[in-house]
Amino acid sequence: MESHTQDEASRDPGAQKLLGFDEKDFEGHRAHSVFVGVHIPMERRHSHRRHKHHHRSESTREGAMDEKPSTPPSQRVQFILGEEIDDDKHESHPLFSEMEELVIEGEDMEWKETARWIKFEEDVEEGGNRWSKPHVATLSLHSLFELRSLILNGTVILDMEAHSIEQIADLVLDNMVNNQTLAQDKKFQVREALLKRHRHQHQTKNHVLPIIRSLTEIGRNHSSCKMDEHFAEGSTERSPDFGKFLIVPGHASGKPITKSASSLSMHRNISQNDLNNMNGDIHQHNLHFMKKIPSGAEASNILVGEVNFLEKPIAAFVRLNSAVVMGDLTEVPVPTRFLFVLLGPSSISSGYHEIGRAMATLMSDEIFHEVAYRARNRSHLLAGVDEFLDAVTVLPPGEWDPAIRIEPPAAIPSQDVRKRPPEKPIEETDEEEEEQKLREESGLARSGVLFGGLINDLKRKSPWYLLDFKDALSSQCIASWIFLYFACLSPIITFGGLLSQATGKNMAAMESLVSGFICGMGYGFFSGQPLTILGSTGPVLVFETIVYDFCGTMGWDYLSFRFWIGTWIAIILLVLVAIDASAFVCYITRFTEENFATLIAIIFIIKAVENVILIGKIYPVNTTGNTNLSYECSCLFNDSIEFKHPEISNWTAVQRTACLELKGTLSEGCFTPHYVPDVFLMSVLLFFGTYVISVQLKDFKNALFFSSKVRQFISDFAVIIAILSMTSLDAYIGISTPKLEVPNEFKPTSPSRGWIVPPFSHNPLISVFVALPPALLGTILIFMDQQITTVIVNRKEHKLKKGCGYHLDLFVLSILIEICSVMGLPWFVAATVLSINHVNSLKLESECAAPGEKPQFLGVREQRVTHILIFLTIGLSVFLTPMLGFIPMPVLYGVFLYMGVASLKGLQFFDRILIMFMPNKYQPDYMFLRQVPIKKVHLFTVIQIACLGCLWAVKSFSTTSILFPLMLVVMIGLRKSLDLIFTRRELKILDDIMPEMTKRHQMMKNEEVGGFASKLSYYILGPKLKLGKK
Repeated sequence: MESHTQDEASRDPGAQKLLGFDEKDFEGHRAHSVFVGVHIPMERRHSHRRHKHHHRSESTREGAMDEKPSTPPSQRVQFILGEEIDDDKHESHPLFSEMEELVIEGEDMEWKETARWIKFEEDVEEGGNRWSKPHVATLSLHSLFELRSLILNGTVILDMEAHSIEQIADLVLDNMVNNQTLAQDKKFQVREALLKRHRHQHQTKNHVLPIIRSLTEIGRNHSSCKMDEHFAEGSTERSPDFGKFLIVPGHASGKPITKSASSLSMHRNISQNDLNNMNGDIHQHNLHFMKKIPSGAEASNILVGEVNFLEKPIAAFVRLNSAVVMGDLTEVPVPTRFLFVLLGPSSISSGYHEIGRAMATLMSDEIFHEVAYRARNRSHLLAGVDEFLDAVTVLPPGEWDPAIRIEPPAAIPSQDVRKRPPEKPIEETDEEEEEQKLREESGLARSGVLFGGLINDLKRKSPWYLLDFKDALSSQCIASWIFLYFACLSPIITFGGLLSQATGKNMAAMESLVSGFICGMGYGFFSGQPLTILGSTGPVLVFETIVYDFCGTMGWDYLSFRFWIGTWIAIILLVLVAIDASAFVCYITRFTEENFATLIAIIFIIKAVENVILIGKIYPVNTTGNTNLSYECSCLFNDSIEFKHPEISNWTAVQRTACLELKGTLSEGCFTPHYVPDVFLMSVLLFFGTYVISVQLKDFKNALFFSSKVRQFISDFAVIIAILSMTSLDAYIGISTPKLEVPNEFKPTSPSRGWIVPPFSHNPLISVFVALPPALLGTILIFMDQQITTVIVNRKEHKLKKGCGYHLDLFVLSILIEICSVMGLPWFVAATVLSINHVNSLKLESECAAPGEKPQFLGVREQRVTHILIFLTIGLSVFLTPMLGFIPMPVLYGVFLYMGVASLKGLQFFDRILIMFMPNKYQPDYMFLRQVPIKKVHLFTVIQIACLGCLWAVKSFSTTSILFPLMLVVMIGLRKSLDLIFTRRELKILDDIMPEMTKRHQMMKNEEVGGFASKLSYYILGPKLKLGKK
C-alpha cells in the first residue's frame, strides 16, 4: 500500500486531515504573507493576534505542510519539473481554461460562462453578448493570496478516478464532509448546485440564430452537436452517438471521444420545467472555436459562485487521472483534466470572480500548468503558486488603471529561464566550436577530400527531394508562382532588348526566354537551394558588352569566342567545387550581405521610376499652358547661290530629312512637340496604383476584416490582384499605354546564327587561350553574385530546415553555363531581389493561433515546384503573346518598385539608417540598441553607407562596372579591418563573427598540441568531415 501511494497519488493525503476555516483564517494568512515587496495594510492585526494559537495548532496537525520550504520556490519548481515521469498520464498538454459563475434568475440556477483562456484572457462583455478582445490578464495581489490560502487549506485531490461530473461531485463532497469542511446537511444542496446546467456564451436561450450576422460568420458551421429532445427526467436511454464531432485533434487514440455518463445522470437532478426551457440545447459545442485550440489540448474548468446556504467558503482542486469529456461542462468538446470549485456565502468581502480569474491565469501560465500536471501532493502546488508570485510583476495602483486592457505582446517571451536553473556562462572556446559545427553542417567547412563538399550536399539534400514536390501542395505556391512569373518575365525581356543592342542582335529577347527556360528548369530540378531565383544581372550585361567590343576590334566571331569563355568558366567552377571553395562563403557576413542586397534593391527602385519618367519623355505632357500650337511643318528654301536648286520647284513638299540635306530651313511647326498627356498620366496612375495595392493587400493578413483564411488568401495573391485590377482599369479606359512585347516566333533573333554555336567559326586557334583571362573575371563575377544571394536566402532568420547546398548549386550552375555557351544564350545567375521576394512569398505562419496570440513565423515553404513552374511558364510565353500583350508596362514597373521596397524590409542596415534621423527617445526598442552604444551603432552605419556609396559609384560607370565583383571581395577585407574599431561583442550583435577568429584560436591550439605539422595540415586540408568512415 505504501509503494502504491508513492507511485500513484490518487488522492492527496493532506486533504484527509483538513479542518474548517473561516474569514478570519483568510485575514490571518494575508497578514503574515507578503510577496514581491508589496506592503499590506495592517488594520486587522488584532484579528491575527487573536488567532495565533489556531494557526499554530493547525500547523501542528498538518506537520510540515505549512512550514516554509528551506529552498526558494523557483528551485523547488525546477526540481519538480526535472523529475522523471513514470507514465504518460503526467505529461503536460496544452490547456484550455474556462471559468463559469453560478447565476440565479428567479428560482432557477445555472452555470454561466464568463471568461476563457488559451494563452490570454477573454471576458464576456458586460451587457453585451460578445467576447472581449484577448488581453493579458491583470490580477490583484489580494486574489492571489486568497487563492494560495484556498489551496493550502482547501480540498486537493490528485489523480481522481472519475468519468462524470456526478462522480467528481460525490468524491469531493464526501472528502469535505469527512474532514468537517462541509456540514452533512449542506452536502445535497451543494451537489445540486454543482450539477446545474451549463450555458455558454455561444448559446442562445431560444436556440435561434440571430437574423443579422457578421459577414465573417457567413459560411461557418455553427454548433451542431446536440442531444435529442426526448430525454426526460430520469431517462436512462443513451443519447445518439456524436463521436464524429468529439474528435480532439492530436488525441492519442485518434478515435472519437465518447460522452460521459453525466450527460444522462444530470437529467435526474433537473426539473421537467428546466428541461423544457432548454429546447434541446444540451451539448451545443462551439465547433468553430475548436480550431483555435492546439492539438491534444485538455480543459481546466473553474466553477465559482455565491450561494445563500453556506456560511463559509468551500474550495476544491481536482486533477483527474484521465481526461474525460464532461458533457456540456466545456464549450468545446475538449476532455476535462482539472476542476477548481469555489462556493461561498455572498456576505464574504472576497471576490470569487477575481479568485477564479487568478486560478485560470495560473493554469494558463506555462510553468504552473506543468507543475499542476506533475504535482504529487499539495506542497508541489503551493511551490508552483509561490514561484508564480516570485516571477509576477506588480503595477502601482496610482500609475495604472485596472480597467485598461493590456494588448498581447508581439512575441511571447520564453519561460525556459524559470524551468531550468541558471547555467554557467558558456566559454568562448565552446561558442567557437559550436559555430564551427554549424558551418560543417551547412557545408561551409573544408572537407579535405576532392568533391567532399558536393558529396555532403548530395547526402544532405537527397532525403528531402520527394518532399520538395509534396510540400508544394498549397495555394500559397500558386500565388508565388504567378507573382514571380511576371516579376521574372519583364526583366528577361528588358534585358534581352539591352543585350540586343550590346551584341549586335546576336542575343536578344528570344535567346533570353530560352535561356530562362533551360536554366530555370535545370536549376529547379537539381540545385541545392531551389528558393534562389536565377536571372540576368547588370554586371553580366557589361561583361558581354566588353567581350563583343573586343571581338569587333579583333575581327573575331563573337559567339564562338564567347563559347570558349563559357567553357573556361565552367571548368574553373568545377575546380572550385572540387576543392570546396564554397567554404569561403562563411567570410561573407551580414555587413557584405546587406550592402549587396540594399544596392540591388535601390537599383530596382530607381530603374522602376526611371522607366516611368522615360514614358513621359516619349509621350510628353504640355506644361507651358500654351494652347495655340502650330504643327505646320514646311521647308523654306535658301536663296544663296550655292544652295539654289532650280530642279526643285516646290520646297514646301520637301521632307524633313531632305530639307536638312539640301541646307534648307525648317519652319517652327516642325519643332512643336506632340503632346500626349493622357498616356503619361495614366502610366503614373497604373504605376503607383499597382504598388499601393500590392503593399496594402500584402499586409491585409493583419487587418481586422473578414476571417483569417480570407485575409491570408488576399495577402498571398496581393501582387496578382494588383496586376489584374490595374490591367483591367487600363483596358476599360482604353488609353494606349506601352504594353509588354513578347516575341511571337520561336527562332533566333539574328538570321545569321543557329541554336548551336560553332567552336571556332573563322576564329584562330589562339582564341581558345585568349579566352582564359576574361573567363577568370567572369568566374569571379558569377561566383560572387551566386554565393552572396544564396547566403541571403539561407539566413538563420528564415528558419530553413532542409539544409544548404552551396557546392551543389555551383556544380549545377557550371553545367548550365556550358549549355548556354554552346547554344549562344545569355548566362543566368542568382538574382538577389527576385530571390528575396520568392522567399517572402513562401513564408509560413502558425495557423492554430490562440486568441490574442500573434501568428508565429514558422519558416519558409521549401520546395522546388514554384521555381520549376515559373521558368516553365517563361518558356511558354512565346505562345502566350496575345494574352501578355494586354499588360501595361507601368504595371510591371510598379511590381519592380514593390519588390525593391519589400527587399529592404527586415534589413538591419536599413533600420539603422532610419534610426540616424530619430531622437533617442523615439527610437524603436531594437535589441542591438540595448547592447551597443548609440555612437558605435551610428559609426558602423556610416561605414556601411560609405561602402554602399563606393559600390554604387563603381557600378554606375561603364568603365568601372566590370570591377563590381572585385569590390565585393574588397568589402570582405574591409569588414575584417573593423575588428580594430569595434569589440568582438559589438560585431557579434551588429554583424556576424568572421571565421578567422576561430581559425586563429584553432591555430593557437595546434601550436600547443601538434606544432608545425598540425598547422600545415589544417591550412591545406581544413577540418575533415570523415566521409570515408561513414
